[in-house]
Amino acid sequence: MVKGLYTAYTGMVNEQRRLDVLSNNLANADTNGYKKEGTTAQTFADELAIRIKDSSSYRLPRKLGDMSMGVHIGETYTDYTEGNFRVTDGKTDFALAGDGFFAISYTDKQGNSSVKYTRDGAFVVNTEGYLVTKDGDFVLNMDDAMNGNVDGRIQVDPNLPISVDSFGTIFQDNVEVGNIGYVDVEDYDYLAKFGENMYDLVDGGRIVASDAKVEQGIIESSNVNVVSEMVNMITITRAYQAGQKIINAIDETLDKSVNQVGRVG
Repeated sequence: MVKGLYTAYTGMVNEQRRLDVLSNNLANADTNGYKKEGTTAQTFADELAIRIKDSSSYRLPRKLGDMSMGVHIGETYTDYTEGNFRVTDGKTDFALAGDGFFAISYTDKQGNSSVKYTRDGAFVVNTEGYLVTKDGDFVLNMDDAMNGNVDGRIQVDPNLPISVDSFGTIFQDNVEVGNIGYVDVEDYDYLAKFGENMYDLVDGGRIVASDAKVEQGIIESSNVNVVSEMVNMITITRAYQAGQKIINAIDETLDKSVNQVGRVG
């Protein structure tokens, strides 16, 4: 196998996967609280061959040579930096100034409930007075958010205005009626994107108290910088095109080798 073909191919596949991640970021540029993803790249193992039955080093055959066999995606990661705040003046729109997530009791189509986490604080009060997401999932109160209890709901009088302080305490007619549940995660490596702008806590993850402040009448925007992502898209496209040119050049060389070199005239 011609090594250059493999190297160019793996480079093109790598750029295609980078473009997939970037396209998803651009698609969610207007999604409340969305956290952009990024990728890292790494080379394949740089080992060509080893000596068979080599006894010069105990249980450690020596390499015959090194060769880089191309590149592949090393890791896809999430950038949890805070997005810009957008003022809406909506009484049930909230943002977290600092690290943390709102805790949501999510119910799937089979009726199973579990706790999910989100930075999207665009909530509403339904006809029964419960504070819910735009999809109708219940926002948890603080105690149940810390304990991972899916049944901890927040109910208010839907006919009265609400005010919320920086600690998430909800007031109506100057009377405390509940508190918004928001928490933080000790290690964000234990968060996995669930979909619908929410995160799952995977096994081994630990919930801790958040020191973020709740802002009412404000929504956190996506942390995707559209201009930066477009520049990266151009860079990825040019790298992909470079891989194509390498393959075309090698193909022409092989064509001459097969059909012209050594031809008997």
